[in-house]
Amino acid sequence: MIKTLLAALIVATALAGGTATAQTGSGTLGKIKSAKAINVAYSPDSWPFSFSGPNNEPAGYSIDLCKRVIAQIAHAVGGTKLKVNWIAGSVSERLQMVAKGRADLECANTTQTQTRLANVDFSNLIFIDGGGLLVKAGSPVNQLTDLAGKRVAVLKGTTTEIRLNDLLRLGQISATVVTVADANAGLVMLEEGSVDAYAGDKVKLVGLAVQAKEPAKLALVAEDLSIEPYAMALPRNDSAFRLEVNRALTQVYMGGDIEQIFAQWLGKLGRPTGLLAAMFLLNSIPN
Repeated sequence: MIKTLLAALIVATALAGGTATAQTGSGTLGKIKSAKAINVAYSPDSWPFSFSGPNNEPAGYSIDLCKRVIAQIAHAVGGTKLKVNWIAGSVSERLQMVAKGRADLECANTTQTQTRLANVDFSNLIFIDGGGLLVKAGSPVNQLTDLAGKRVAVLKGTTTEIRLNDLLRLGQISATVVTVADANAGLVMLEEGSVDAYAGDKVKLVGLAVQAKEPAKLALVAEDLSIEPYAMALPRNDSAFRLEVNRALTQVYMGGDIEQIFAQWLGKLGRPTGLLAAMFLLNSIPN
């Protein structure tokens, strides 16, 4: 149990001070309070983290966390019932929405990077994944170097695209990188044989394989291409808003909610990795 693990690892120290009062007169909190609404960017096709479910309602691991965050923000702005405007978009579109003020919050499977911090801020981490390769079962591609002379698809505008190109260049591996607009397009290309591999975050690759026409004909390469720390993108230089977002995440990690959320969306993959459990621990310091 995640909660039990956290309880065993957290040093029981008493932290003085009460709950801080949110400064809602200006900034993102003030905007949300005035509008009685919050605009949230999400991914429509990143199962199991963020996707369009029945009736096009957003669903997934990140969306469940996001709903806890929205509830905390509503409380912080005076208990106002907020209208939630969900806006679907690609990773580059979502980050642009937050940077330009069209979205107040971004909830999906977005990797926090130094480059992205130039335009947006990020919450505490919500997940840690690794980049990998999805191939056909029996494929000769068992590691990155096996891509020499082959074609590999990757989602355009992602950290995986950047890191894949860097790894191929550094390893002097002459593979052809084919960018796609969405993950399903990459899966179709792999199934049809127009590419030899599809690169992406491993949990999302598992999700794609599960939803494929013939999951048994696909395989995940064991090698990790990268480490991908996921977080929610936020408007830059708004510490009051970021505090409320992180306060909500801390409550989820400290309480039992994270167990239910993880079990629902990721439980079939087994228990949280040691790295992920450590992330929950480090981000569960009480406010």
